[in-house]
Amino acid sequence: MMQNVLNGLARLCVSSSRNVLIQNVPEKSLSTFVNIGHYHQQYRFINKHAYQTEPGWKAFGNKWMVKFPEQYTIKKLRLEKLAGRDPLTGKRVVGGLGGGHKKKYRWVDNCRHGPKEGPPLVEKILQIQYDPCRSARIALIAGGDKARYIIATTSMKVGDLISTSGHIPRIAIRPKEGDAHPLGALPVGTEICCVEKYVGEGSSIAVVAGSRAFLVRKVGDRCIVQMPSKQELSLKQECMATVGRVSNEEHSSHHIGSAQRLRWLGFRPRSGLWHRKDGRHGRKIRPLPPLKVIDTRKVEVESAASLTVGAIC
Repeated sequence: MMQNVLNGLARLCVSSSRNVLIQNVPEKSLSTFVNIGHYHQQYRFINKHAYQTEPGWKAFGNKWMVKFPEQYTIKKLRLEKLAGRDPLTGKRVVGGLGGGHKKKYRWVDNCRHGPKEGPPLVEKILQIQYDPCRSARIALIAGGDKARYIIATTSMKVGDLISTSGHIPRIAIRPKEGDAHPLGALPVGTEICCVEKYVGEGSSIAVVAGSRAFLVRKVGDRCIVQMPSKQELSLKQECMATVGRVSNEEHSSHHIGSAQRLRWLGFRPRSGLWHRKDGRHGRKIRPLPPLKVIDTRKVEVESAASLTVGAIC
């Protein structure tokens, strides 16, 4: 009994002395100490990369971060892997991520905006490339003195000309795959991809490999779009969309083949993790949600405080 009490007091003294050591050591010399606990590892991660202080960094979930320059460029950008850690705190919040082959980020322009009056913007496809940071193929296009990356569709080929227009005519146009038009200019039943959810913010619907959406009907100045999940969205007719289907539609049917390939892709072993229920008494099939109307993004405005001065009697 006495031996257990003495062991407990010894552990308490060691832990308290370790905390005092960490608090009294300056920040610059903290990296010279080894095996001083989890707090040292977390602090070193934040201090090494300094994501909070350097401008231009943008996090893509908890997988990687990219440093964007001030102006658009087609050069390959620097990419830092997060390995499932939060970009602000450095704590590990997602398991199963880490490692993988070295890669560079290609800046894809999701905003295909053309002139609302006059002839459309015509660009030529220079290359169809593989992008390690996304499942779809990307196309390098150029028009005039500008070049940019866009998400490629299935029938895009090198040397083709694609057009981008923001005009909405009275009668629907005849769509051509690869061209970008507002939803109000396309006929009902058109197969589309890379659809804008909010006007001017870039495409965010049907942008992964093999995905597509359909323009099912028009109601006034609204366009009803059926997403790949069969849910319907009511969007403004000014939202831009690309005609066709996203390239690399065989992506979902590819077989991984080995555990080592998953490590190359940046995924760690998943043994012992949570598994979705399946079988007869597992996941239930429920009806689709009702039509969702999307108008404009809501911006919270702080109410100004009013001060009143009372008369002093």
